[in-house]
Amino acid sequence: MALKATIFKADLQIADMDRHYYADHALTIARHPSETDERMMVRLLAFALHANDALAFGKGLSADDEPDLWQKDLTGAIDLWIDVGQPDEKSILKACGRSEQVIVYSYSATSGIWWNQIAGKVARARNLWVRNLPQDASLALAKLAQRTMRLQCTIQDGQVWLTDGAETVQIEFATLKPLQGDSVR
Repeated sequence: MALKATIFKADLQIADMDRHYYADHALTIARHPSETDERMMVRLLAFALHANDALAFGKGLSADDEPDLWQKDLTGAIDLWIDVGQPDEKSILKACGRSEQVIVYSYSATSGIWWNQIAGKVARARNLWVRNLPQDASLALAKLAQRTMRLQCTIQDGQVWLTDGAETVQIEFATLKPLQGDSVR
């Protein structure tokens, strides 16, 4: 018998002063049976960082050819592809060919090893941005995971604060590979 996804609900208030984006989102998040709270919360954080009306959760772990989050234009073309974790270089390069922009959020203690193995292979991808979330921050995010969540996310000067009202997690990313060319949307 196959295990089913666990459903989480999140009321997410976003105040992104860097992008001048202020909105509330009622999100339903399906957590794959093999997904951890840590990974799910990093997906939620990625949503908060790039939130807009067109951004949607993909099938994630359930499908190899879909990202964790994506944004499509009105024609169905992929504007933004977001993966969480440590995808292999073939998946990253394939995503770079299919999307206008690709962002990878890595978050585990082994991110440095993973990046050292693939950095040279993905260096030519001009539309790729790779950011690393420190492990202490991702573990703190996991502690915020509840089946029903009310979260506030504040973004200012590249720093992020995510809180449930009782606990606050401050996040500062390390850029492993900057986006080449124009700025991140």
